[in-house]
Amino acid sequence: MFKYHCLNPIAGVGLEKFTDQYVKTEKMEEADGILVRSAAMHDLDLPENLLAIARAGAGVNNIPLDKCAQKGIVVFNTPGANANGVKELVIAGMLLASRDVVGGIEWVKENQSDENVGKNAEKAKKNFAGTEIEGKKLGIVGLGAIGVRVANVAKHLGMEVYGYDPYVSVDAAWNLSRDVKHVLNVEEIYEECDYITIHVPLMDATRGMIGPEAIDKMKDGVILLNFARDLLVDEQAVLAGIRSGKIRKYVSDFPNAVTAGQAGCIVIPHLGASTEESEDNCAVMAVKELKNYLENGNIINSVNYPKCDMGICAQAGRVAIFHKNKANMITKFTACFGDIGINISDMMNKSKGDVAYTMLDIEAPASAEIIGKLQSIDGVFRVRVVK
Repeated sequence: MFKYHCLNPIAGVGLEKFTDQYVKTEKMEEADGILVRSAAMHDLDLPENLLAIARAGAGVNNIPLDKCAQKGIVVFNTPGANANGVKELVIAGMLLASRDVVGGIEWVKENQSDENVGKNAEKAKKNFAGTEIEGKKLGIVGLGAIGVRVANVAKHLGMEVYGYDPYVSVDAAWNLSRDVKHVLNVEEIYEECDYITIHVPLMDATRGMIGPEAIDKMKDGVILLNFARDLLVDEQAVLAGIRSGKIRKYVSDFPNAVTAGQAGCIVIPHLGASTEESEDNCAVMAVKELKNYLENGNIINSVNYPKCDMGICAQAGRVAIFHKNKANMITKFTACFGDIGINISDMMNKSKGDVAYTMLDIEAPASAEIIGKLQSIDGVFRVRVVK
């Protein structure tokens, strides 16, 4: 029996995927697994028995990843589950920036009491004229689940699409339209494109990547869209670019005091994944990831541990070991079993940065003694008996 705790409301269509092996608890300290959306976890005392955290969404900046890794707590996210919702809002953002629809709507509201509003609109509409996106160049920085979808739709809308991603996955490459121009240097996007949209994760290497230097290389009148993370962009530099005429519009899904209400900025209240469908998809994926790990020890879509999938264990036992990624660890693990005559029928070891994960299927149940020996090995964070 497993216990799970929800730090945020999670869509019922996801929670329905739990079987009678699972019980919801209102006490976090009792939980084997936690489901979370936006709740801040950095200052929480994580219980020693906690095995996993599943984020129903893509971003995990609200979760202490390194702390969890050191405790052997697997953190999952749900890449791609909300991709369609974000993709649709990116396209809407491009259209809103190209055509002053918002300005026109506000004019109509301001003149709602004018009985000649229709006639006067014909005179006023020239103030809200814009440009079409067909035939324009769109640069996409980051070809993950969202970037690929944006690229493919933009092609259907008649845009010339440039894509930059030095780490594009095989799956993304297969799904990407052959008509997208894959560039090897992001500066080509800055220099060539009329629209630039960012779809990369926030990390040290990408923080503030759109700053004064990048903006200086962009075409005059560029439209910049940010539906990934606000800290990817130096927004003070963006405001300077708007004032100088370098940037025509900045569309962001992350409201803050820097850009809210500023001229040239279209700021949306973080609606990218706020659709019923996205929330359902994220909940279902998060629950499936959590179940697969708790029941089988398999790790898929983790952000702090490597992918490791051995399916359902058909042997007498399965042991999972969280440890430092260093030499000679496997030899020490296998020796513990060999010393007491337990045969290892299957094994998988994967690493991610400084941490690693090893699963072993064994032909006899693991005793408390052998678990203690494994736990005492220098560099081991946690040993878990899956079966």
